[in-house]
Amino acid sequence: MSRRYTYPEAAERLRVEERWLRRNIRRLPHSKKGRVVTFSDEDLDRIDALHHHEPTSSPLATLPVPAPGTHPMAHLKPLPPRGAAVRIG
Repeated sequence: MSRRYTYPEAAERLRVEERWLRRNIRRLPHSKKGRVVTFSDEDLDRIDALHHHEPTSSPLATLPVPAPGTHPMAHLKPLPPRGAAVRIG
């Protein structure tokens, strides 16, 4: 059986305020037995995934996803050596 977390423990693991968890409990995965609310490791992972955002309008958002097995920075090219003439146009 997986570990169960109370409101204060779950808030600490998620790095949010306990008050936020209590206010949003209806929209968050959790278990409830009577009045006792607990969160499993899976619940905390799902809560974290629910609030994960990817950039949509920045230079990082336009980068292609690297193919498996390639270095994530393989698309970068080295700068020209210092003092080298830079051609414009």
